[in-house]
Amino acid sequence: MILMVVDTQRGCFDERLFAFEKVRKNIIRLISEARQHNIEVIYIQHDDGPGEDLDKSTERYEIYDAFAPMPNERRFEKNVNSAFHKMTGLTDYLLSKNEKDIITIGVSTDYCMDATIKSGFEQGFHMIVPSFANSTYDNPYFSKEIAYKYYNEFMWPKRYATVVSVDEAIKMMEYKG
Repeated sequence: MILMVVDTQRGCFDERLFAFEKVRKNIIRLISEARQHNIEVIYIQHDDGPGEDLDKSTERYEIYDAFAPMPNERRFEKNVNSAFHKMTGLTDYLLSKNEKDIITIGVSTDYCMDATIKSGFEQGFHMIVPSFANSTYDNPYFSKEIAYKYYNEFMWPKRYATVVSVDEAIKMMEYKG
């Protein structure tokens, strides 16, 4: 089992997110529990390129302070939506470790989280999504709340991922750890 933290960077993890405080607390709790149960925590970081919002030469690229990786925790960089894109090396890394169960948390629900969950599923991984441990912003087509609910309550369950409560995800970690 792996805990994968997707794009929780300073430049995109802020109060504009749906259920910000609840999601922030849940992510902190899941990272802490994973570490306590010897579940590897890996981080995905999005690089938009020079001069862009998530330029890796800026502070906005760095992981949100409350979720900061430990020195021994791996980071994978991408410039596309899916963490499983060949450029990241993530799939090969997980296969080399014989990991199949991937608890996935982070932002943005309707962009990188969705692409990552669907791609992980297509690669044969068991994608696990704890409720209120991912979030997104309003977009031109629907509100951040509707976007969150659409993916977490309709699109991912029974198709691409197992959606569970944070407590259930922690129980899975205790069992695997």
